[in-house]
Amino acid sequence: MPGNVLSVLLAFLKLGCISFGGPVAHLGYFHKEFVAKRGWLDEDRYASIVALCQFLPGPASSQVVFAIGLLRAGVLGAIAGSVAFMLPSVCVMILAAVGLAQVGDVSKVGWIHGLKLAAVVVVAQAVWSMGRRLCPDMARVVLAMLAAGVVLIGHSALLQIAVIALGALAGWMIYGRTPIEPGASHKPDPETRRAHPWAAASLVVFALLLVALPIAVHFTGSRGLDVLDGFYRSGSMVFGGGHVVLPLLREEVVPPGYIADDTFLAGYGVAQAIPGPLFTFAAYLGASIFPGHPVAGGLTCLAAIFLPAWLLVGGALPYWERLRHLALARSAVMGANAAVVGVLLAALIDPVLTEAVRTPLDGLAAIVGLVMLMSLRWPVWAVVLVMAGVGEWVSG
Repeated sequence: MPGNVLSVLLAFLKLGCISFGGPVAHLGYFHKEFVAKRGWLDEDRYASIVALCQFLPGPASSQVVFAIGLLRAGVLGAIAGSVAFMLPSVCVMILAAVGLAQVGDVSKVGWIHGLKLAAVVVVAQAVWSMGRRLCPDMARVVLAMLAAGVVLIGHSALLQIAVIALGALAGWMIYGRTPIEPGASHKPDPETRRAHPWAAASLVVFALLLVALPIAVHFTGSRGLDVLDGFYRSGSMVFGGGHVVLPLLREEVVPPGYIADDTFLAGYGVAQAIPGPLFTFAAYLGASIFPGHPVAGGLTCLAAIFLPAWLLVGGALPYWERLRHLALARSAVMGANAAVVGVLLAALIDPVLTEAVRTPLDGLAAIVGLVMLMSLRWPVWAVVLVMAGVGEWVSG
């Protein structure tokens, strides 16, 4: 077992250094490394893990990391793989927060304005690609538009969560009798179905923290607990990929005055240019919120946003084969995913567009960035670097 833990750690540390391109690209890297190259998983097992992590809230690619480590080397392997995969980007994000804190007022810094333009490009591309994939019919398009409208009218993290929950309810009502795809496998998987003693406990801890943290904040008024609760709740409610965490986290840290919008969007731009999971943006935010203790603040917020995903995967993996073919569960996820597209569209409009695009020249720069990313197929990190340069030029 120790040897397996070390091999998991080293494998994911390498991937954490080279995995550019976001969660979809990450899944491709994992398939190549663990199915095609190392043979740790077969095609069916890997597909089953990916399906589970798409079904659950949280960062899908990071949940796949946890699940692979869990199956390969137990709980220690899951933790080792997860930490190794995020370590390179966490270091960069904490250093970025410390560096931007030295700059002071970032609102007039040209290259930081460029990073906000990069955020426009990346979020717009995410809305487009997720919309095509998750809203393939008119009913889900309407759900997404309604969700976007509601979120734009009433800015609130709780409202965003309520919209996603209502989307799930609508999906259950619309698609509850949709038949399962003919190609779906019903082959039992004894290893993933076995209920380990800690599985149920993981789900109980997940639910208890979701309820107990806001209660603790209410009675103590603790700023630290409030931040911890916000990040834990955001990590618990994210469906559809890392970009969706943007509006949830912004509502938790900007309106309360923990950080400014400029600082928030600048860090989000930096996160696009580095490998690894986008959720490591939480380390940047934690370091920015607690500038006197940037490492401790960054790691605390990082742990808070990833903990729900780890608890859910650890708790759900043994039961997944029993749930993944239920039409009602799948239909609810279809509706929730459509609502997620709407929430992300609302975030693209406000604050991403409203904060970044100040002049017609800014709008033109954002359009050029979209062309580079979507038509010319430039890598995200290259587009981010170009946008940083454009921002410096435009501001100059």
